Amino acid sequence: MLRAIQDYLKLERSFHNLVVVELFVQIINVTFIAILPLYMKVEGFSDAQYAHFTSYRYLGMLALALFLGMFIKGRKILPMFYVAAVGVPLFALFILIGVHFHISSLVLVSHLLWGTAYTFIQIPILPYILRNAPKHQQTLAITLNFATWSIASIIGSLVVAVLNGINKQVFNEENLLFGISILGFAGVYFVMKISKLEQIPKLTEKRSNLREYDWKVIIRALVPTTIIAIGAGFTIPFMSLFFVSVHSMSTSTFSFLNFTTALLVTSVAIYVPKIKDRFGYLKAVTRTQLAAIFCLIIMATTQYYNTYFISIYIAALFYLFRQPLMNMAVPMTSEITMKYVGERNREMASGLTSAIWSGSAYFSAIGFGILRHLDVAYVNIFWITAGMYLVGVFWYALLIRDYNKKEIAGLIKH
Repeated sequence: MLRAIQDYLKLERSFHNLVVVELFVQIINVTFIAILPLYMKVEGFSDAQYAHFTSYRYLGMLALALFLGMFIKGRKILPMFYVAAVGVPLFALFILIGVHFHISSLVLVSHLLWGTAYTFIQIPILPYILRNAPKHQQTLAITLNFATWSIASIIGSLVVAVLNGINKQVFNEENLLFGISILGFAGVYFVMKISKLEQIPKLTEKRSNLREYDWKVIIRALVPTTIIAIGAGFTIPFMSLFFVSVHSMSTSTFSFLNFTTALLVTSVAIYVPKIKDRFGYLKAVTRTQLAAIFCLIIMATTQYYNTYFISIYIAALFYLFRQPLMNMAVPMTSEITMKYVGERNREMASGLTSAIWSGSAYFSAIGFGILRHLDVAYVNIFWITAGMYLVGVFWYALLIRDYNKKEIAGLIKH
């Protein structure tokens, strides 16, 4: 592990600073996903209401994604990171104020604006890395970028678990979320530490000329992302509700569970470049994803026998297995997508990827709210996710096979 960590330390300092910026943004993101639904439950909001408000966060990301993907082509990306570093913690605070005072309009608008601010780091970061990282370090930089989610989960979950475990009244969900939101503003300092020297590809055609993009290639590359994103939207934002509602797990216990899974995700993520080199994209992606789907099914079906004490331990165990297995494929599939579409299509593909995840999460959140309003069990909702994941993995296998053929033919530029 030490040798693998040393490889990441060799990255240029600007990429380390960029990762820290994203880390502060993601700490807010992961803690809000984990305990905002629990805080809103305490304040008297229903699962359906939480899903409704959350859907507007994804709507904000969706509304800006395509425009931003076109806008960054041929332009500096660094200034956009300031928008995310300031906007995400600011609108997170407004969400909490709205929930505290039960101002539904403020909660809704703040979720919308939170989503737009988050987009200013989510979309430009991959094109920024591919523009500025040396080719031999691109996989490392991309993997480290995606590892920030799990690192943020480690930090956020540990803070919540320890503090909430010490004193549930002082360090309740509301106070923890406020403190983490304020801490998030520290990301601005690290944006200022990123090198101002930025490689900007020469603009050869108009940004608004949609005909200049290779749409067949882009669509082919984004089909599996779309399928998996739709499935994930029914599950990822509502995992804490599953454990609290089905297994009566406390906030501190779920946070400790998240901390443990994040440790596993980070530990595994360190080896992603080596796993890719040893097994290749096809085996590395499909086998880990299929194993993760199996774990999701075992975890979800514990609802069938949740009256037995062992059910919560089985659910927690397979949640621990699922997280690293599902997440370790993400850097590889993202790298394949960006290389498959080619340099001229990268910004558009990055924008569309964000739009797909945001749009899918938006409609899935609405669907989740409707299903829960109709008292559909969590296990049945998670079956939908498992089915979508299986179809998505099949499409990724087709995409990777096509990628390998084009690489052998010299049609893929690294």
